Amino acid sequence: MNVIILQGSPNRDGSTAIMAEEFARGARQAGHEVERVDVCALDVAPCRGCVACGYGARPCVQRDGMGPLLDKIAAADLLALATPLYYYGMTAQLKCVIDRFCSANSAISARRLDAVLLAVAWNADEWAFDALVAHYETLCRYLNMRDRGQVLGYGCGTPGMTRASAHLREAFELGASL
Repeated sequence: MNVIILQGSPNRDGSTAIMAEEFARGARQAGHEVERVDVCALDVAPCRGCVACGYGARPCVQRDGMGPLLDKIAAADLLALATPLYYYGMTAQLKCVIDRFCSANSAISARRLDAVLLAVAWNADEWAFDALVAHYETLCRYLNMRDRGQVLGYGCGTPGMTRASAHLREAFELGASL
């Protein structure tokens, strides 16, 4: 299986990256190929809403880092979305990338990708991830992706907190179970 992780944290070595790497370690151990893409390092502009793409009928008119990323997604079997919780949703950088999926909606939907959500938050309230999970599940439904699991890292506000949590083991086990 070809796995691509869209790591949406601007902190390349923070809690989200630690969790994404544990998931990747588990998936590699299970024999899968894994690539982590730090979306914050990409040159991806927001969707202009021009609809020149026809929502997937034609390529996006913008020429930036999104084209090569869409090629990687088109070759993937599983898409992992990794994000810290920012105001009860994903980071703006990851959302910007997902908004640009519109120029490849048909191709992504036709792939019937598997998907996972890896998220961390300082907050440990049981409701903290509700809005993010609802968004992720809606994306899965809209893009015809099958949810293979979610690791919600409550109380993972710093790398130290994350390393001390049981959530890294959950991420590893999810990757290994693929």
